[in-house]
Amino acid sequence: MIRLIWTLSAHTRYYLRRYMPTNRLLDAIRCRPNLKWGIPAMLLAVPYLLIASVCTNALADGAPDWLHLVVLWAVWNAMKFIIIGPVSLILLIRARTQEAIARHRVSAGRAVKPFQGASVVRR
Repeated sequence: MIRLIWTLSAHTRYYLRRYMPTNRLLDAIRCRPNLKWGIPAMLLAVPYLLIASVCTNALADGAPDWLHLVVLWAVWNAMKFIIIGPVSLILLIRARTQEAIARHRVSAGRAVKPFQGASVVRR
């Protein structure tokens, strides 16, 4: 039973990661060339919060209960976009620091050789 639940959750995660537009956008932002777009992407949370607000007001006025799912979806996506800003900033700082260290090593003549696999030491 646990194996079935585990498999089902893995397939659901794969499907959502692969085909949902917000997840694809967040994956694209996490790539090195696109880390600079993390802070502007936080603005995409505004429409989601607006949708949640409109649906919440409609629910208060007697709208159908299935709008609770829309509110949950909108708030979840808004949270994802709000979180990507600081995360991408931290990842960008880390990447630039590593690049600066690599440039410094190359300019100092201490370039690290790439791993060539196992080799036999001969004397």
